[in-house]
Amino acid sequence: MTIPNSLARAASHAVKTSALLREAPRPATTQKAQLRRYEVSCLMKNGDVSQMRHIAPALPMFEDAFCAFSRGSLVETELGPVAIEDLMPGDSVLTQDGTSQKVLWKGSVTLIPGREDSRGRRRPLTRIMADTFGMQKPLSGVIAGPAARLLGTPAHLRHIHGNESILTPVSEFQDGMSVIETMPPTPVELFHICLEKHSVIRVDGLQFETYHPGTNAVRMISHSLRSIYLNLFAHIESLNDFGPLLIPRAGDGEVDAITA
Repeated sequence: MTIPNSLARAASHAVKTSALLREAPRPATTQKAQLRRYEVSCLMKNGDVSQMRHIAPALPMFEDAFCAFSRGSLVETELGPVAIEDLMPGDSVLTQDGTSQKVLWKGSVTLIPGREDSRGRRRPLTRIMADTFGMQKPLSGVIAGPAARLLGTPAHLRHIHGNESILTPVSEFQDGMSVIETMPPTPVELFHICLEKHSVIRVDGLQFETYHPGTNAVRMISHSLRSIYLNLFAHIESLNDFGPLLIPRAGDGEVDAITA
């Protein structure tokens, strides 16, 4: 029986990832790295769409590439709102400045937000009630993943950023009433996308960013894990290929790095 090319590629990546993980130095007291399955669709240079399954570490930098939008989130495209799970590489998404860009990459992961990982860490979601940020913002209730960032500055950060437009982790908007933390005990599928460059897009009436690892990505990931991370993105060859951030981010040192 002939093995499909997609499965062969997935197996090849799994073997390569395992080898790289074995080579990565680990302190004697560190627990065995937890692995996670990541699903990836990517637009190749010849116009084909590659769909692959990767096994990679369940580390924050890896998970953040997948954990922004929950199933059913509606993304504004040239053809109208499209559910994030139905969006495909090659589709055109409307951006904040009114132009459109192609989706180059879409990733998804399934996790249980209420379950602790090997390090005792959980990945809570954020529920945003309808009209929280104004009429039809969002259009209806939205559940965003832990890596989602909104264009806006919550009140408790305005003494730092003033009226500057920044990309803020959605959890920073939690107020216990209209924006609340939620940790379902059952599996949840989350998604993220990359466009031709870092952008702000409209999802369920709110302005979210597309995926970018951040200006400090090089310092956040070891050399031994960098190859595993880049394997998740077939459309790029290095971290520099993500390009610059469109707008400064709150936290993680990105704002300092940009304004310095």
